[in-house]
Amino acid sequence: MTAISLSSQCSARLRDHGYAIIEDLVSPDLIEALNADFETHFAATAFSQGSFSGPATRRFAGLLKRSYHVAHLVGHDLILALANDLLGPWCDHFSLNLTQAIELAPGASQQVPHRDQDMWPCSRFVDRERGMEFLINVMWPLSAFTRDNGATLVWPRSHRRQDELLIAPKEAVIAEMAPGSALVFLGSTLHAAGANRTALPRRGIIISYCLGWLKPYELPWLAYPPEVARQFPRSLARLAGYQVHRPNLGTFEGRCPSLLLEDTARPSGAIDALLPEQEALIAAWRQSADAPGGHSLMLAPHLNSGAASLGTERPGG
Repeated sequence: MTAISLSSQCSARLRDHGYAIIEDLVSPDLIEALNADFETHFAATAFSQGSFSGPATRRFAGLLKRSYHVAHLVGHDLILALANDLLGPWCDHFSLNLTQAIELAPGASQQVPHRDQDMWPCSRFVDRERGMEFLINVMWPLSAFTRDNGATLVWPRSHRRQDELLIAPKEAVIAEMAPGSALVFLGSTLHAAGANRTALPRRGIIISYCLGWLKPYELPWLAYPPEVARQFPRSLARLAGYQVHRPNLGTFEGRCPSLLLEDTARPSGAIDALLPEQEALIAAWRQSADAPGGHSLMLAPHLNSGAASLGTERPGG
């Protein structure tokens, strides 16, 4: 199967089922290297607090600065293609939402079922018939995910049942998979970590991507300040927040924050970052202003407010 056909197949399954398991996506050697890099971090991390994260789980984030191997997961071509396909029509570009390593200790109970997009209240006000997605998650197992050790539970087609906060447990699928495989699921898909009933920890990495105009779960500029992000490839730095989202969102001193990736960069005045249709509308307005009679053309409300129209579809990523 070619990369294009695999991407199309996975994208279709995500739209239909809300999740997809992709086997043998990365090499066992990469997973082994990640396990080695994170061993001391897991050992040094205290158990989580709160009823959502779970008291028998360990979680730490900012993974791109903890292991350079993580970049191979974050920037995987197939994953980025899926994110672009599902998220691209609804934003100028998508961004990293979270990179987090998770360990379920022996005895960890099942997590409460939830949809990750619920952290953004605006997700509840969008017509679901439009097929708009806010987030894509990718769970990468560091150890085998099994029924007994807490493999992720997903509810097929739950992305089409948004009015149901909970769905019968018997309808859930247990995402059993080996290291090197990946579970991809939508932010609108109901899911939960399972219970670990074994004597060994279950470890995995969750990497998620969201619409670039949303506030992400993990603040990237704190996780990866300029002195850290300068060590990244530029494509990775852009995913981690060093890219303005048109129109004019996420700027530094009125300019694209990518200027902070240059060692000698200094702010030198604001520079607009507008969408082509906005540039055209402004040009038309100025032309109208110069015509006899003055301003006969009114700007669109979404341009007056400085925010892109939520319903405007455009390519992104």
